Amino acid sequence: MPRHARVVVPQMPLHIVQRGNNRMDCFADDGDRLVYLRLLGDGLSRFGCALHAYCLMTNHVHLLVTPPSVEAAAGLMHVVSQRYAQYFNRKNGRTGTLWEGRFRSSLIASPSYLIACYRYIECNPVRAGLAPHPVAYRWSSHRANAGVASDPILAPHEEWAALGARAYRQLFATELDSDALQRIRESLNGGFPLGFEEKVMPLLPGLRVAPGRPGRPRRKIRTWVM
Repeated sequence: MPRHARVVVPQMPLHIVQRGNNRMDCFADDGDRLVYLRLLGDGLSRFGCALHAYCLMTNHVHLLVTPPSVEAAAGLMHVVSQRYAQYFNRKNGRTGTLWEGRFRSSLIASPSYLIACYRYIECNPVRAGLAPHPVAYRWSSHRANAGVASDPILAPHEEWAALGARAYRQLFATELDSDALQRIRESLNGGFPLGFEEKVMPLLPGLRVAPGRPGRPRRKIRTWVM
């Protein structure tokens, strides 16, 4: 099956997930995570991407970034993933692929979904049973975004800034609703924009912006599913 073209719009947030090959662990200890974050910080500076939220799980990574150009996010992930894989393979005396193919991504095309995506990313350790609350998990952006720690690689998004750390922290008193969870997962797995708005359509000529209807499409007819 041919791959979709990745939907990227400069200066619009992008939710990125990269998994270990065959779901293998890509972080064995805290030292590995520190190396990844250092490489990520270098890559952000090199490609001019702004990082708003992140979470390093055992076998995958979530990032919420705003790229300055169409190519910047791919450049960032290529360099960081390659350099980290080289480090990890040397350390563990292994060869071969560390990461599972291309990273997955979903354009956050609506401000109403941006904070939901922050919460989705930072609640990953709770859903996985690794922490009772996001603030208890060291390897995510939550402590900084909640105003209880600092993190030099983060760049606050204006939607987060409009809330402020205190109001943002209070959002985690309740869980993200199931509809938002489903929409985030479907958009990420399918590579479609999340919270599609009319203003985005002119920026995405010829690209699918939502899953099509099941079955074989009719000839010579192009439909957009909103």
